[in-house]
Amino acid sequence: MGMNMTVRRLDLGYFIRPSSETGGPQPRVEPVLAYLVRHDQGLLLFDTGIGNADPETEAHYRPQRRPLQGALAAAGVTLADISVVVNCHLHFDHCGGNPLLAGKPILVQDVELATARRGDYTIEELVDFPGAVYEELTGETEVWPGVRIIPTPGHTQGHQSLVLRRADGTVVLAGQAHDFASQFASDHLARQVVLQGAEPPLPSYPHWLERLADFDPRRVLFAHDCSVWEGTSRQQA
Repeated sequence: MGMNMTVRRLDLGYFIRPSSETGGPQPRVEPVLAYLVRHDQGLLLFDTGIGNADPETEAHYRPQRRPLQGALAAAGVTLADISVVVNCHLHFDHCGGNPLLAGKPILVQDVELATARRGDYTIEELVDFPGAVYEELTGETEVWPGVRIIPTPGHTQGHQSLVLRRADGTVVLAGQAHDFASQFASDHLARQVVLQGAEPPLPSYPHWLERLADFDPRRVLFAHDCSVWEGTSRQQA
């Protein structure tokens, strides 16, 4: 049976991805979204926004930040209220607010933390800051009843997503497992046609979609897309 919990999206600013990374002739503005999960056992924060970077990175992405404290205040929450932090991965636009949450447990895949600590990956001060407390995970983990971390490698080797087994259907916080809801939809459909026995050639899709499908997600939310993927197997919200 699903759990009663709520999810609130937090707008933590945006950055401008240059055309060299968009695959097209123009740059693209991408939101930076985090998620606040209210559960009987506490408040979980999935990602923490854009951290301060070196001048080269700042010039490359031209980020505009919304302070984490302000976004939480709009939800009636303070930094002290947060029970646990989950980062989908440790790039600077996902873990930027972590130093504000010193002493709080940060759940991350062990391979992701090891990669971040090898350098030339993220902003080191956002990883090993005073008071950083990591709980290193190896694979799938149940955080609280109805709250499960699923490895979703691709964007980074240690990327992870959060599955919330709510009473009204499963919600997946996918982070940057896909950049856009439309990309998730394409891979979801690719899996469907494979299962239906369509003749090749067919597109490939991430192997971890099989595990996510076990939860029959009703909605999937993303870190850099305000759009939401909604399943068709249940009544729409």
